[in-house]
Amino acid sequence: MPVADLHVHTTASDGTMALDDVPRAATLAELDVVAITDHDLIHPGLSAPVTRREDITFIRGIELRVDAGSFDIDLLGYAVEPTDALVSTLETIQQNRLERAKEIVAAVEARLGVSLDIAYTSGVGRPHIARAIEASDAPYAYQDAFDDLIGDDGPCFVRRAAIPSFEAGARLLKDACAVVSLAHPFRYPHPEKALTLAASLDAVEAYYPYDRPVDDALLWEAVEAHDLLVTGGSDAHIDVLGKETVSGAELDRLCQRLSGSEPSTASET
Repeated sequence: MPVADLHVHTTASDGTMALDDVPRAATLAELDVVAITDHDLIHPGLSAPVTRREDITFIRGIELRVDAGSFDIDLLGYAVEPTDALVSTLETIQQNRLERAKEIVAAVEARLGVSLDIAYTSGVGRPHIARAIEASDAPYAYQDAFDDLIGDDGPCFVRRAAIPSFEAGARLLKDACAVVSLAHPFRYPHPEKALTLAASLDAVEAYYPYDRPVDDALLWEAVEAHDLLVTGGSDAHIDVLGKETVSGAELDRLCQRLSGSEPSTASET
């Protein structure tokens, strides 16, 4: 029975695993399908919406942050076929990511009196900064950097400026992707509102490695009420995949929706 991890990040954004390393990690986790969902960008190493690399099916995806009003949420797009509008929006977002990273680094360096070694490249985000803080002379480990400095309530936090509205982001992804899913609904301050927004999407990420309580009844009520497809994944930022997966009838139903994006006949290496 095929098994999929549909939420994986690489070095193209804030993951630590290169695309070429994903097949080995997928094989170790006994996965058949992996979706590459880097933050606010489409991985340049995937040449089609669905491809094969070393016996693993790769879905070209994206995780896009959008403004839901009182809080931000993340949308997962699957089998991306980029439109001009999406490409233009992502270029603006990535430029803002660079500017924001520089502001956060400047705030951290001024507060701690250290110098951070960080590359300002496409996809740069707070995980890069947290790793740089950990590697510096500052007395902070990676998670401490988030908890005490650069987290949403931290003294060095800078909000991103270029965030599409939920409506605009959902439309961009619907025009470019075979399936659009609400990511990790119970990570938000208002899960019920987030799940209500899923009514205008195709799917919801039902399987996710939360570190907090989950209201299963609320989740599955939304799935049934809005006839949503089910996705799931580990949100992997390291080389360990498969912490959460989707399989069986749920994966079959999702793959039927992706059937217009069959794997490329030429395997990528």
